[in-house]
Amino acid sequence: MKTMLITGAKGFIGRNLAAHLKLRENVRLLTYDIDNTEAELRRWASQSDVVFHLAGVNRPKKTAEFESGNAGSTGLLCRALDETGRTPLVILASSIQAELDNPYGLSKRHAEEALQRFSRQSGAPIAIFRLKNVFGKWCRPSYNSVVATFCHNIAHDLPVQVSDPGRQLELVHVDDAIAAMMAEMDRPRRRASGIVSPDPIPSYTLTLGDLAERIRFFHEMQQSLRVPDLSVRFNQQLYATYLSCVEPSRSEYGLDVNRDARGSLAEFIKSPGFGQIFVSRTVPGITRGNHFHHVKTEKFLVLSGEGLIRLRHVESEEIHEFRVRGEDYRVVDIPPGYTHSITNVGATEMVTLFWASEIFDPGRADTYFLPVDIQGEDNREAA
Repeated sequence: MKTMLITGAKGFIGRNLAAHLKLRENVRLLTYDIDNTEAELRRWASQSDVVFHLAGVNRPKKTAEFESGNAGSTGLLCRALDETGRTPLVILASSIQAELDNPYGLSKRHAEEALQRFSRQSGAPIAIFRLKNVFGKWCRPSYNSVVATFCHNIAHDLPVQVSDPGRQLELVHVDDAIAAMMAEMDRPRRRASGIVSPDPIPSYTLTLGDLAERIRFFHEMQQSLRVPDLSVRFNQQLYATYLSCVEPSRSEYGLDVNRDARGSLAEFIKSPGFGQIFVSRTVPGITRGNHFHHVKTEKFLVLSGEGLIRLRHVESEEIHEFRVRGEDYRVVDIPPGYTHSITNVGATEMVTLFWASEIFDPGRADTYFLPVDIQGEDNREAA
């Protein structure tokens, strides 16, 4: 059982780190924040195998509080460890601004120097991470993260101020920062004392204007049904951050449903990168389809009820039939150049999930009526 102490545990990074560490077995987690006492810090420091020192100040009321909140809190931790003779691994969350000479950057650099002195004197292993602009779930809007501010405001239909759309940002997701810290914690051999940013953390560079547009895109997804390119990891992380700012009461939304005597049909999600997904409900005895595509491909999956899917090459008279039921989870691929149909042959409503390889474009539908049954048993189009 390892005992781990997080200072600044109620902050943005601290909360996320605690959530990850709680998932680990054989970990005893101690959390320290501004509402705890120095006596508690000394007692917990004396028990710790690893200390994540995240406590700090970046938006104080007075400039002098930078030094006391950053360098001062680090000095307090070092004294607590020194008094107990404890030499745990100490992982410090510093800032890239430690390279600058502004009040915040100086206070962060002084915090690093205090920890490095303690390491040299005690032999305690340390790792210092100079973090860039960190974003992710639970970050406070209108505080120190433009991502959190934009996500919160756009999610709540509030205006955002894009002072300089061309301004470049370099962003780091909180889970990537935590993964790097935990990797350092798990190393079988500690690195040399005083190392700064032991491993590079993935970062993303974009403009302020691009950031705002991406988040607005997320806000419009409930109406547009379009999803971003999720093969880009940053888009996954940014969308997750945006969604964490949406009130639960606004998480539910309806789809536009087309209803007629055959049943109903609704688009679900779509993207140029993967096409679109839609769902239909079909009453017994009804056939949908009787058309073919030159390039577009599809997949049919009956979720409930019983269906008959029929395919015929446009140059052939041979018909291929597939009897499918919802409980079987059987998928039928629809290749180009095959006219196809699906008929509800059961006694109950049939629910079908469809995937198409491209978003439907009325001006370029690539959909051509042609009965599957050339004997004319069912020549009606039922798209």
